[in-house]
Amino acid sequence: MSSRGLALAPPAKNVVVYRNGDPFFHGKKFVVNQRRFLTFEAFLKEVTRSIQAPLAVRNLYTPRHGHRIAELGDLQDGRQYVAAGFEKFKRLNYLDQGRKELCGTSNSSGVQCCVHGRCRNTGSWHALGCFCCSVFRNGDLLSPPFQLLFSQSAPLQWDTLLAVLTAKADLRSGAVNRLCRLDGTQVLGKEELVNGGYYVAVGAEEYKKLPYFELLVPQDSTRRTPWYV
Repeated sequence: MSSRGLALAPPAKNVVVYRNGDPFFHGKKFVVNQRRFLTFEAFLKEVTRSIQAPLAVRNLYTPRHGHRIAELGDLQDGRQYVAAGFEKFKRLNYLDQGRKELCGTSNSSGVQCCVHGRCRNTGSWHALGCFCCSVFRNGDLLSPPFQLLFSQSAPLQWDTLLAVLTAKADLRSGAVNRLCRLDGTQVLGKEELVNGGYYVAVGAEEYKKLPYFELLVPQDSTRRTPWYV
């Protein structure tokens, strides 16, 4: 191909897409180029699949002001967008991946809620109305646990929590159907979760009793005793 032909091909764009109204979704990265996506509709279809949207994605918006994106050419390299169906754009602080607005970042003593890395100071978080627990993936002894962080005062249905776990765990078996303690007993509701506890996200398959905590939690952790309750 001639150098003139190469110049005509638009460069690839790297974008991050969030789910409309989801304060727990940390965004999904996409590489948008002409070879992979010939039309805007094809891109929206891939976004629907990749972010596991409950309904087909029909619109993209800018995260701060909610301006609608109409075509692939409107996408800008290195920018973030919000994926929605036919519902209205919901204003959240999407660009703050820690979702600090849910719990606040710190109090006067400098106690911080977990944003990245391991959870710490769970007693102080509880006082601030902030909840954090660590979740392993069923049967996976290669991936470290991810953190589940949310406000205890925020209304949150169990089905919604399982949907959030599905997006974060990305199990090979598909959707997360239940959450189990490390001993394999099932957690039946949000009220049974323990702040700072360790759990296992399980799909349609049986719970696999493995040494998740012993193998995947660093030895220098400030707390080496797993919470089973």
